[in-house]
Amino acid sequence: MGLFSKISDRIFGRKTAPAQPPAATRKPEAVIFTGSEHDPKVSPPARNPAPPAAPAPSPAAGPVDVEAVLSGLAAEKGGKSDWRHSIVDLLKLLDLDSSLDARKELAAELGVDAGAHGSAEQNIALHKAVMRKLAENGGKVPDDLKD
Repeated sequence: MGLFSKISDRIFGRKTAPAQPPAATRKPEAVIFTGSEHDPKVSPPARNPAPPAAPAPSPAAGPVDVEAVLSGLAAEKGGKSDWRHSIVDLLKLLDLDSSLDARKELAAELGVDAGAHGSAEQNIALHKAVMRKLAENGGKVPDDLKD
């Protein structure tokens, strides 16, 4: 899995409905017996039914608002991220490797060849390429972040 895939998974994966608490903290669902549990011809209801699966994000639900997701994540983490301009801050916000080697890998993956590796020129081009690619893959990205 390439670094861009990890970026998009972290952003697009946040579109789903509010997360359910872990199974250990969820209250057990009530099971009502109808009297047929003692009839050998009728199977009793499951005593510990599995929680319903969360629906997968639907493409018909509309594009993911990338700016809103990232702004929300930055607010959750204290708001001290310049993810709008810095590829390093964007990667850190998503809890991904922001090292020079990781950015070289991302540049190769996205076909970014601007300036020397690690230079401001390349980092800016890389940030814009990530935003454009997010838009191509179903994200709603403001024009000023893509251009």
